[in-house]
Amino acid sequence: MSRLFRGVFIVWVVLRHGLDELVLSSFQRPWIRLLTRIVSVGRNLDAPRGQRLREALERLGPIFVKFGQVLSTRRDLLPPDIADELAHLQDRVPPFASAIAVATIERAFGKPLDAVFSYFEQVPVASASIAQVHFATLRDGRHAGREVAVKVLRPNMLPVIEKDLNLMRMMAGWVERLSPDGKRLKPREVVGEFDKYLHDELDLVREASNAAQLRRNMQGLDLVMIPEMFWDHCHTEVMVMERMRGVQINKVDELRRLGVDIPKLARDGVTIFFTQVFRDGFFHADMHPGNIQVSVEPATFGRYISLDFGIVGTLTEFDKEYLAQNFTAFFRRDYKRVAELHIESGWVPANTRVDELESAIRAVCEPYFDRPLKEISLGMVLMRLFQTSRRFHVEIQPQLVLLQKTLLNIEGLGRDLDPELDLWNTAKPFLEKWMLEQVGPKKLLQQLKAEAPQYAKLLPALPRLMHDYLAHRPHELRRDIDALLIEQRRTNRLLQGVIWGGVGFLLGLLLMQVLTRIRIW
Repeated sequence: MSRLFRGVFIVWVVLRHGLDELVLSSFQRPWIRLLTRIVSVGRNLDAPRGQRLREALERLGPIFVKFGQVLSTRRDLLPPDIADELAHLQDRVPPFASAIAVATIERAFGKPLDAVFSYFEQVPVASASIAQVHFATLRDGRHAGREVAVKVLRPNMLPVIEKDLNLMRMMAGWVERLSPDGKRLKPREVVGEFDKYLHDELDLVREASNAAQLRRNMQGLDLVMIPEMFWDHCHTEVMVMERMRGVQINKVDELRRLGVDIPKLARDGVTIFFTQVFRDGFFHADMHPGNIQVSVEPATFGRYISLDFGIVGTLTEFDKEYLAQNFTAFFRRDYKRVAELHIESGWVPANTRVDELESAIRAVCEPYFDRPLKEISLGMVLMRLFQTSRRFHVEIQPQLVLLQKTLLNIEGLGRDLDPELDLWNTAKPFLEKWMLEQVGPKKLLQQLKAEAPQYAKLLPALPRLMHDYLAHRPHELRRDIDALLIEQRRTNRLLQGVIWGGVGFLLGLLLMQVLTRIRIW
């Protein structure tokens, strides 16, 4: 019954905010349109459709807000106005009772709160749709006295999530059947992607491992701080990490008052992003202002502080090589090569005409080369490329969608900090160096070095492996080799016959010459 009431409420919110217009705008059955008008009489549709969608998701609750945030990353599927509006969604969720947080911690660790923490701040410092954070101090062990931040999952999240996910799947099926654009928008695929992200975020051990990997990767860069994870106190429902002290990055006036070099901060953000993406292939993929602070401690003054590691992006060596070649071709304005790479990668149907795809890519990219560098937005170029890709049925890979979404976040943050930020000029030296490493001799040496231990183990065993293989080769292979040997013997006999015949012929000529001379004498 609760599911029925929830479904009715969702339909009512959808109609009150005019979201049926998004689905039924070109649906040809007038009685359905008439029914929606009657049910939603008195509604006001003056606001833009993107704003109405955002407000509806906020009305439906935290799970739908989170869904809108994930949906905003799929700019390859959404119109620009809707994607831009969904990007403004923020988790505005009241905290749950501290007593519930304490009960969750005690259940996870199997001991009273006082046995774990010498101090625990009852009022949470932050609250979101999935979890909330409390400050505390560890009581004993090798980390005794360390100030920490304790992230606690909201109670009973899984049943609520499963209930709303089932409704989302049902609604996605409706959209796919009723809307002419339903199949292209892939609503069920988007809900499936959201399902994965949401369940990943419900495992705080997984988030802690993401943070640990990023922290390890960023050591030595001295531009960003990742909190240390205290593994003795990490559980699927509770995560204990180093407490970080900083100012939220969108408080630019306060940062400037404290003496932070704002233009340098913007450039450092670009360096951090490109290092994570192109050097490590492992990047923080949820870099909105709520997850980024700036340290004002004397020892680490002006460094970034990254928080919330529920969503990370990864790139394979194939992805990196693909991006390297695309960037190289793009910098050279070789749009034909960009088109060919799309087809070679299999992301575009094999029967796509290269010249048509080349023309479409040129129309997107060429205008940007005629502008001053500081006016060029790499994020906008990628976004327009993704929009153009719809015409050619490009299968955009999820990891590249996360990359594009994160790049837009970084670019937006950078321009908020420094409107004169030249993203291209800042990133180009890094990209050129990285591309050289990807396709140059240094990359070859790295690959040989990486494979050297395997070669070292294989080479001594190679004669034995070859002998074993030849001794126990399959009968089919033996038959083929025997046939080749027979053919080789026949060829050898033929060659021998030709050679001996030639020798005999020469000897005959020589003998005739001798006999002729004898007669003459």
